[in-house]
Amino acid sequence: MSNSTPSQQSTPSSWVVLKFGGTSVSSVANWNNIASIVKSRLSEGLRPVIVHSAISKMTDSLELLLNRALKGDWESVLEGIINRHRELAREMGVSISPELDEQFSRLRQIASGIALVGEVSERLRARVMAQGELMATRLGALYLASQGIEVQWVDARKVLKSVALKNATSRASYLSATCNFEPDLPLQSAWSDLGRVIITQGFIASDAAEDTVLLGRGGSDTSGSYFATKLQAQRLEIWTDVPG
Repeated sequence: MSNSTPSQQSTPSSWVVLKFGGTSVSSVANWNNIASIVKSRLSEGLRPVIVHSAISKMTDSLELLLNRALKGDWESVLEGIINRHRELAREMGVSISPELDEQFSRLRQIASGIALVGEVSERLRARVMAQGELMATRLGALYLASQGIEVQWVDARKVLKSVALKNATSRASYLSATCNFEPDLPLQSAWSDLGRVIITQGFIASDAAEDTVLLGRGGSDTSGSYFATKLQAQRLEIWTDVPG
C-alpha cells in the first residue's frame, strides 16, 4: 500500500521518489516487490529515486551496540548485526561488497574505541546510527542490479545538508536535524547523468562540517519529502506494509 503526494514544482518532472520502511526492505520477497514497482515506474517513463530505511529493528540493534560498548561487552551484538546482513544477502543471492565489509570493520573499530574511552559523543552516536541505512542500501543496490536494473548508489549525506538552528542543543543538532529543501537544479542535472534508478538513504544527512547528522526517529519519511522537493519530483510515494 502506498500514499502518494505530488511535490511542489514549477516545471514538468520525470522524477518519482519511492520511500520504503524497514520491514519493506528486510526480506527477499519484499525486494522482489520493490523491483517490480521500480520496473513499473520505469515503464511509465519515470526516473525512480529509492529512499529507504535500515532493515527492521537494525536501528535498535545499533543503539544496543553503543550501550554495550560502554560496558565493554559489545562483540555479540556486532556479530548479530553483521550476520543479519549476511543472511539477507544470501537470501537475495548477492555477495557482500567490499564497501559493506568496510562498514562492518568500521563499526568494529568504533565499538572497540568506545569500550576503551567509556564515552559516546552525540557526534559519534549519529555516525553509528547512520550505518543501518548505509548498510541496507548497499544490499538493495546489489539486489536491484542482479535483477537487471541499472542502479546508482548515492550517499544521502552528500545531498541533504542540515540547517543550523538558533539555540539548538548539540544533541538536537546531531540527532534531530532539519535540512534545507529548496528545489536544487544542479542536483537535478547531476542526477540526470547517473543510472536510470538511484538508491539512497532515509534518516541521515550531514552538517556544514560534513559530520553525519540524523533526522530523528521516523526521519526516512522526512528524507523522502526533502528529496522529492529538491528534485521537483512528479510525486512522492510512501510505501508501507509492502506485500511479499
